Amino acid sequence: MAFAAHEDLVVTRATLEDWPVIRGWAADEGWNPGLSDGPAFFAQDPDGFFLGRIDGEPVSAISVVNHGPDYAFLGCYLVCPDLRGRGHGLTTWKTALAHAEDRTIGLDGVVAQQDNYRQSGFEAAHRTIRFTGPAPAARPPADVRPVGPADLADVTAYDAACHPAERPRFVAHWLTTPGHRALVRRAGDRVTGYGVLRPAHDGLRIGPLFADTPEDARALFAALTAEAEGREVAVDVPETNTAGIALAEEAGLAPSFETARMYTGPVRPYARARVYGVTTLELG
Repeated sequence: MAFAAHEDLVVTRATLEDWPVIRGWAADEGWNPGLSDGPAFFAQDPDGFFLGRIDGEPVSAISVVNHGPDYAFLGCYLVCPDLRGRGHGLTTWKTALAHAEDRTIGLDGVVAQQDNYRQSGFEAAHRTIRFTGPAPAARPPADVRPVGPADLADVTAYDAACHPAERPRFVAHWLTTPGHRALVRRAGDRVTGYGVLRPAHDGLRIGPLFADTPEDARALFAALTAEAEGREVAVDVPETNTAGIALAEEAGLAPSFETARMYTGPVRPYARARVYGVTTLELG
């Protein structure tokens, strides 16, 4: 079904089969997407992905994924480089934003686009800095273990406390996607943190890295990277989490990229201090 047109551009919903095109464009921009992100992304909101086409060929993309009745997240905003400046991106943007209805919308905006986002009603909350570098040698702590079926409910609840909205469908896929390494740390029956390492276009990505304390975050980071010594690893850390910045620097990672978390309105309170690494820049 076509939603909007601009000159010869036709905007329609994207499907999971279209995801390799979007992922390829994101890789070309240097965003380093995960290799297996698509199924988890579409599990959260299969109607939240859009492509603009000219004569049937994709030329623009965006996602506006609804996370609940009050919150949506915008990502994957892309236009083919040789077709920029013709209004195709703006048409795709306007079409997709309607999917969020009256929800507050969040995004992680690259520096070059932040002024444009402000003009569309987004306000910056904080910077997010990507740290990259070779994974250091590490010994996995004994009290960090793979997430199992018995952990799913507790980890999903923990995730909800660290994010502006619940996202159980996404989490269920993110924890079990082939190639993803999902680990949890507990203190007795209580989850004190969890993290996921996944293969990306270049190296490995950590996200999320949610933890109660710097000690929990450090233990999870060591366990996630224990089998990746020397491989390129990246983690996106909110600038407001100074302990997260320190952890990345202690691991020998260096800043390589930055975005700004921006919102169109208020979001519910969540445990921002637990966010040592955001999940993804595409879905928040």
